[in-house]
Amino acid sequence: MDGSAPPTIVVHGLAHALAALAAAREAGVAVRLASAPGAAAFAGAGWFAALLRAAADAVPGAAFEAVLDCGDAPGHALAALRAGITRIALVGRPRAVRAVAAIAVQQDAAIDRRRGVRLDLGDAADPPAAARQFLANFTH
Repeated sequence: MDGSAPPTIVVHGLAHALAALAAAREAGVAVRLASAPGAAAFAGAGWFAALLRAAADAVPGAAFEAVLDCGDAPGHALAALRAGITRIALVGRPRAVRAVAAIAVQQDAAIDRRRGVRLDLGDAADPPAAARQFLANFTH
C-alpha cells in the first residue's frame, strides 16, 4: 500500500459494517472500516474484533481493513492489540504513543495515522444507500 488510506467508512455497529462491506464488494473496491472516535473506551476491543469477524463472515469476498479508535488511552490500545486488532488509532503523549507503536510492530500491527476520505454511517438515514453512493466515487 502506498500509505494513503482507502475510502473509510465509520461504523457504529454490525448493520453499518455489513452495509459498508456489501457496498465495497458490489463496487469492487477495498474499504476501510473505522470505529467511532474513542470506541475502544465505550465499546471495547472485543466488541470491535467480534464485529469484524461477523461482518467478514457475512460478506465473503469483501476487501477491507479496519482501525479501532483508542482515543488518547494507551491502555485501550494495548487491549486492542491483545484482542488481535492490527490497526489502531491512538493520540496523546508522544512517549506513550511511541511505546505502544513499538509493541504493535512486534505483533505485526500498527498505529494508523492515515485519515483519508470518510463517510460516517452514524449520520446516514439509509446506511446501505449512503455506503453505495460514497463508494461509487472510488470504482475503477
